[in-house]
Amino acid sequence: MAVITVLVADGVPGHQLTIPGMVFTTAADIVGRTAYEVRIASVTGTVTTGEPALALTTPWGLRALDDADTVLVTGHDGFRAAPPPEVADALRGCAARGCRMAAIGTGTFTLAAAGLLDGRRALTSWPHTEELTRLHPGVLAASLGDPSVVDGPFHTAAGVMGGLDLCVDLVERDHGWRIAAEVARRIMLPLHDGVVADREEQEREIADRTSIEPTLRWLEARLHQPLTLAELAAHARISVSSLNRRFRAQTGLSPLQYLLRARLGEAQLLLENTDVPIEQIASRTGFGSPANLRHHFQRRTGTAPRAYRAACRALTARIAVRPPPAPATDG
Repeated sequence: MAVITVLVADGVPGHQLTIPGMVFTTAADIVGRTAYEVRIASVTGTVTTGEPALALTTPWGLRALDDADTVLVTGHDGFRAAPPPEVADALRGCAARGCRMAAIGTGTFTLAAAGLLDGRRALTSWPHTEELTRLHPGVLAASLGDPSVVDGPFHTAAGVMGGLDLCVDLVERDHGWRIAAEVARRIMLPLHDGVVADREEQEREIADRTSIEPTLRWLEARLHQPLTLAELAAHARISVSSLNRRFRAQTGLSPLQYLLRARLGEAQLLLENTDVPIEQIASRTGFGSPANLRHHFQRRTGTAPRAYRAACRALTARIAVRPPPAPATDG
């Protein structure tokens, strides 16, 4: 059984806790229940996650690193500071005995602070890329277009999709591309189908009401325009205050929240399914500039648009990959 120890600290993003468990549990369902043991470890025994803030009791301490085959360090609030000496020593000890080392998001700072990434390519959350190389000049920042990178035994990733790509890549290295492709398929397809189903259900609910549905459709056809509350109210032929009430009653969002959600949804579809440049996506979805798109996309998804596109393609490629044809034989 391969032991995966996930090292966490206060402020760990929730998705960085769930993604390793989701990926390695899915792999174990395919390969066999003894394929992986996932341990959640911390120095303090209790950590608080990022928003929403939840208290988490971790069943393992640093001893969980002693026999780990892979150590995965998550992001956390104190990533700019040097890790506690016992953490740095434990990480260096793992690397020295040949353990596979990984980090997601700002967890990369912890590996760098332990001196493990000098002269190596590495990724972190995109807003902190320059900060990583400033605080740790020995680290070589990888391209933001990569969802995850590997340099020797060190695996690092940026954001939600990057963390997913990193974990699926570890499964491929352990069990081959067929298993990794099936893991990616089982994880990605339900997510996609769920999004489609949610959209269709929402559309049916809205259409059933004496409603602002025509205004929603009018808005969605004009995402590239700088729409205002007054323009939306004029189209619906109601006051701005009535518009706000009806939007909240029928969509659960304010008009401007709904507009932002629609723009981000369209941007995701374009990133997933087209080669349209980021600059054009920003224009076509009403964000105006790539910087504005990046800001809102990062807040919504936890990753940058380019990294999201690269990760989606990497995971799609794993799902779509097929073995080469068998060589022809005589006779």
